[in-house]
Amino acid sequence: MSDLIDDPTPGQNAPEFSVSEISGAVKRMVEGEFGRVRVKGEVGRVVWARSGHLYFDLKDDRAVLAAVSWKGQAARLPIRPEEGMEVVATGKLTTFPGQSKYQMIVDDVRPAGVGALMAMLEKRKKALAAEGLFAADRKKPIPYLPRVIGVVTSPTGAVIRDILHRLRDRFPREVLIWPVAVQGDRSAAEVAAAINGFNALTAGGVIPRPDLLIVARGGGSIEDLWGFNEEIVVRAVAASDIPLISAVGHETDTTLIDYVADQRAPTPTAAAELAVPVRADLQSALMSLQDRRFRTVATQMGARKQRLRDLGRALPRPQEILAAQQQRFDHVAMRLGLAAQNSLRDRRVLLERAAARVQTYVLKNLLDQKRLTIDRLGARLDPALSAGLSRRRDRFLQSAARLGSRAILVRIGHEGSRVQALSSRLSPAFRVGLERRTRQLQGLERMRQTLGYRQTLARGYALVRDGENQLVTSQKAATRAARLSIEFHDGTYDPDTPPQAKKKTSPKGPEGKQGQLF
Repeated sequence: MSDLIDDPTPGQNAPEFSVSEISGAVKRMVEGEFGRVRVKGEVGRVVWARSGHLYFDLKDDRAVLAAVSWKGQAARLPIRPEEGMEVVATGKLTTFPGQSKYQMIVDDVRPAGVGALMAMLEKRKKALAAEGLFAADRKKPIPYLPRVIGVVTSPTGAVIRDILHRLRDRFPREVLIWPVAVQGDRSAAEVAAAINGFNALTAGGVIPRPDLLIVARGGGSIEDLWGFNEEIVVRAVAASDIPLISAVGHETDTTLIDYVADQRAPTPTAAAELAVPVRADLQSALMSLQDRRFRTVATQMGARKQRLRDLGRALPRPQEILAAQQQRFDHVAMRLGLAAQNSLRDRRVLLERAAARVQTYVLKNLLDQKRLTIDRLGARLDPALSAGLSRRRDRFLQSAARLGSRAILVRIGHEGSRVQALSSRLSPAFRVGLERRTRQLQGLERMRQTLGYRQTLARGYALVRDGENQLVTSQKAATRAARLSIEFHDGTYDPDTPPQAKKKTSPKGPEGKQGQLF
């Protein structure tokens, strides 16, 4: 710069420079003199260009400094500058020859103290609340016993271990972990992407869709937790169709995600407790309800039985109701039997009397007619025929006497026919009964053969006897025996008996009883 202002010659013979030369000299001087600087100020005008570059002003009560953050730098800024925010911007000073001004290329923006962060947080909170994102009617109920739980947190911290340990103690559930950065420049984008990713899963897919989400992080400063105050995270939680529990920081820490979440937990461990009930408590409650149900049923049954007994005592006994009718029935039945017998006897007597009168009357009339006829014929015949007529009359009288016993013969004939009918029925009945008894006897014989030990021997088994013809049922008894014989279904094998002298042993034991297989 000294070359530009020094006058090599007296007078007005200073060298001439072009505008570009002057602008380049100023640019080199500014960048070489200041290099990388940190500037504290209030954010003024903020403009996001379509190219992705960020233009904003840094100002105080006496000056304004133009600042620019290129597209790649703006995407990596930990916070987005907002008008009225007090920040500390880090970058380098340079000039913009096109407008003959100097500016600051910013690659990092930090809030200027906790007060500035809180002011920005309060401003953002009011804007989001005005949109209705924190309304209570938007919050979804937490499922009582979720099948799958999705956890958005760091996979290496103590938070996930505390959550898994608490779930295992209370009620083990399937847990899906989406690893994210829980602080730093990448935190907000990764947490929002994890929430959207869990909601994008389809039910019944290879990866199960969670029934509940937990966004968790341990405690820290407001700068460490700032990623959970970003608008992108708040809107991702508000758009989640899956119920979500916020468990960021300790009980005294508050972030914007706590206001939009369906449930806030003071700690990650408390989030696990809110997610699932205690299985032991559920089992105890079920057992208590079951005991109450049993007691209620028993009490109701006892009351019903007592009521039934009370009503039963007021009713007459069935025996008493039927006793009089049964006695009347018995009396009528007795009278009916006697009346039937008396009526039958009286009718039999009347029938016999009528039969006797009819028979006597008929025979008398017949004899009288025959006698008159004989008297007339006798008077007309000569004495020579009297003897023959007498013989004929005697034979007629004998025939008349036989007519008196005809009714008896007819009755005997009827009884004979009945006896013959019964006799004809008796023979087939006897033959059928005999065949049935024969079939039963044959079936019992087949059963006896099937259950007998001979059939068992025919299937490949054998009986082992000792020298005293006693059954051997164990290896110990076989060792003690001096001699053994084996009975098969077709004969007995005895090592001490020559082959030609072997005989088929009797299936009966020493006392003459049939042997046992076992």
